[in-house]
Amino acid sequence: MNQYDHQHAHSYYAASAKGMTPYPALGSDLEADVCVVGGGFTGVNTAIELAQRGLSVILLEGRRIGWGASGRNGGQLIRGIGHDVEGFARYVGQEGVRYLERAGIESVELVGNRIREHGIDCDLRWGFCELANTPAQFEAFNAELQKLAELGYRHETRLVGPEQIRQQVVGSDVYAGGLIDMGSGHLHPLNLVLGEAHVAESLGVRIFEQSPVLELIHGSTVQVRCAGGTVRAGSLVLGCNAHLEELEPRLSGKVLPAGSYIIATEPLAPELAAQLIPQNLALCDQKVGLDYYRLSADRRLLFGGACHYSGRDPKDIGAYMRPKMLEVFPHLADVRIDYQWGGMIGITANRFPQAGRLSQYPNVFYAQGYSGHGLNVTHWCARLLAEAIHAGHSKGLDVFSAVPHMTFPGGKALRSPLLALGMFWYRLRELLG
Repeated sequence: MNQYDHQHAHSYYAASAKGMTPYPALGSDLEADVCVVGGGFTGVNTAIELAQRGLSVILLEGRRIGWGASGRNGGQLIRGIGHDVEGFARYVGQEGVRYLERAGIESVELVGNRIREHGIDCDLRWGFCELANTPAQFEAFNAELQKLAELGYRHETRLVGPEQIRQQVVGSDVYAGGLIDMGSGHLHPLNLVLGEAHVAESLGVRIFEQSPVLELIHGSTVQVRCAGGTVRAGSLVLGCNAHLEELEPRLSGKVLPAGSYIIATEPLAPELAAQLIPQNLALCDQKVGLDYYRLSADRRLLFGGACHYSGRDPKDIGAYMRPKMLEVFPHLADVRIDYQWGGMIGITANRFPQAGRLSQYPNVFYAQGYSGHGLNVTHWCARLLAEAIHAGHSKGLDVFSAVPHMTFPGGKALRSPLLALGMFWYRLRELLG
């Protein structure tokens, strides 16, 4: 698969997409209150939030709506906002930590509300289980449950021990237990972002596909130049994440594009699907190079994981991912793989999303580096960006902006090798116990 093809990846999601409206390319000079660059969850939802506040919005997408990670990911809608949020207390204070913990919960509810309010058909199912690979990981779930109780988490949560997990959660012998959370779930991500684009258009947002940005000219009015015309706007939102590249070097160096891969089996018999995941939950383990998987609406197993930091995809994604699936489900050895695809996720050095405005150009806003929590956090950051643009200030965006983000050293050439070395160290520690 060519990651830079201007059409959607040859994925299960693209093959089962609904309402894939072709939007025109930008063909003339236009003006708007805000120009949004990026047609994924960040850009589309920022456009929705801005339009709901009465601002005129033009959205530019270089390829297709949902072309990047928003339309290729595992479809797991899981609470949480970053790695070790309490570790950022020295930057945001205890009140800020509490805000981020609540945001990790409320962002999932925000997505669910948007789907319900607009009737978006994206196969939303509630229920998720965090899987423990070791007894120590299972014991650590007790602290997580206590934290959720302190936060007033209102959804059902419960531990499933090693004796029950095979019968109740996952038809595999490799796990030491799990934590079920009925306030998280899974969905068809491409159909979600396509549905949200229709919502944005209905609110008056002007959407243009196949319109890559060639140049940004900063000033009190930002000029966004494409091959077919230039958009002039009072504010600019950059929602490109792992695909920002050199459009804004101040931001692109803080995010590492890392490859993640998914295979989709043929549709499984109802009995076999029920053996694999009896409650149709989204599942994710605790390994450094984690596995995440779930059933699709037509009973395919969608099995993903295996982050690559080299910048190069495996030659055969199916051959690369199938052994990982068989480690969990060896009885699927004869099952056909119908789809295989990958995509780039944006990872920051501290595994915490980056959102704010450029200090040099205060009318330029951004959100990126979701580090695996993009489905929910994109929607949350979109709301914060819209608040800041509309009202001139957002307390929530201030909290995000207070967390420092290092630029990966050595430029683009060294970003991937350095992070790969770091991940190897964590993986070695994992193997050695």
